[in-house]
Amino acid sequence: MNILNAIPTQIRKAVVVRFVLVGILNTSVSYLIYALLLSVGVSYQMANLIALVIGILFSFKTQGHLVFNNRNNRLLGRFILSWIFIYLCVIFLIGRIIDFGLDAYTAGALALPFSAVLSYVIQKYFVFKGPAQPTQR
Repeated sequence: MNILNAIPTQIRKAVVVRFVLVGILNTSVSYLIYALLLSVGVSYQMANLIALVIGILFSFKTQGHLVFNNRNNRLLGRFILSWIFIYLCVIFLIGRIIDFGLDAYTAGALALPFSAVLSYVIQKYFVFKGPAQPTQR
């Protein structure tokens, strides 16, 4: 079942709208994993890394297929490289926010918009750039 079928066709055609909708799902899952790991005593660095790794595989498929209409599994390497870069940027940002006196939960939440914008730009212009590729199985 395509979760985007409930949305009017004209809205679904906008890549940014699809990215935001799929991103909300992906981000919610990742943040819940992050918060759960923090609550059991895992450091914010490791919690973010674990949530990122779990989210990457799911996100690769949802972003590639539902957002950028691209099922080319050969792009997984680019996708992973982009998320290594995004992870490092987000960890740096979370650390700076914590330095200002906020807790790791709040810092992680405040870093989400930055992560989302950076992710969109990198995926659109680096990972899934150009026309859609045929399905690679």
